[in-house]
Amino acid sequence: MKIAPLAEVKSKFSEYVNESHKGTVIVTKNGKATAVILGIHDDDELERIILSNSKRFISMMRASEKRILNKKVKTHEQIWGEIEK
Repeated sequence: MKIAPLAEVKSKFSEYVNESHKGTVIVTKNGKATAVILGIHDDDELERIILSNSKRFISMMRASEKRILNKKVKTHEQIWGEIEK
């Protein structure tokens, strides 16, 4: 992990993007963390990052977990049994 002030990151952005592939870069403004530069190694990693920051996706996952915990979800066997009827 590397920490760098915004002014330096602005002047050497390409270098910090390259650095982000080795580890996270924390960008500071007036001494406080304000942004993160993450290196992306493949499309799956990009998708995980996007979904982990999506309020809508997180809300859907929590709702699904509640249904599972309240046993309001059918098993695969139940679904296929209904299809076969």
